[in-house]
Amino acid sequence: MYRFLFSSKWLGYFVLALIFATACVFLGRWQMDRRAETLAEINRVVSNYSATPVPFADIKEQFATLDPEREWTQVELRGHYDVDGQRVVRNRPLNGQPGYDVVVPFRLATGEAVVIDRGWLPIGNNTPGHPDVVPAPPVGEVTVVARLKPSEPKLDRGAVDGQLASIDLPGFASELDYPLQTGAYGQLASESPAVQPMPVAFPKPATEEGTHLSYSLQWFAFGVLMFIGFGYAARQQARNAAIDAEDDDEEILAAGGPPRRRTPPARKGKRPTSEEEEDAILDAQGY
Repeated sequence: MYRFLFSSKWLGYFVLALIFATACVFLGRWQMDRRAETLAEINRVVSNYSATPVPFADIKEQFATLDPEREWTQVELRGHYDVDGQRVVRNRPLNGQPGYDVVVPFRLATGEAVVIDRGWLPIGNNTPGHPDVVPAPPVGEVTVVARLKPSEPKLDRGAVDGQLASIDLPGFASELDYPLQTGAYGQLASESPAVQPMPVAFPKPATEEGTHLSYSLQWFAFGVLMFIGFGYAARQQARNAAIDAEDDDEEILAAGGPPRRRTPPARKGKRPTSEEEEDAILDAQGY
């Protein structure tokens, strides 16, 4: 009944089903990997974002080479801002709005220098490609609490004077005349003394894992459904073939001819029954 499954057409259908199911498994595993990355990021935010700030002296090596597990850790620094080194970073959307980040070198009393991202500014209305106002940081000695963030990749696009294409710390350091820590920068949490106006503060990162798990399960289900669909199509093909055979018999009877005699499958290892022997004799005599 199902011999047609070994035809080239149905073997081709099976190969297509196998390829589709393999692709679904790959996409499902990819979504699971993305979910694992998201959960790891959520765990870092939950563990580090609101934890007690760590003195710079206890964690300064992270500004040279940031351990991913220390991202979002709060660090307390004392020193002063280098206003002459201030830059704005282009193409920094926030809540769906285009804008800029304001980054300023911060020179510590111990001699090191790090970058502080003081916040976000909307695009300007007065001069295209520039914010209308860049709020100045506090002058003199300042105590800053900032959260660790890794240096960003260098982008292959230019920026006008006073601006950066990304927070590429090695590239930023090349524009300054003093050493700068290039492994991480600080995203401002607070500064004392406080000043006004201020750039827009950054919102807390989301801690929802999103839809990766549901998408992964959907892809796995699609892979299984492909084989279910293949089996259903094969069953329908077999049923249609049986119905066509019955219709052929009815047409032969309607034309006055004898119905096609279906030979039952031979039983292996057993002698034919008397009915089978009788059928064979009648077939030989043309009945």
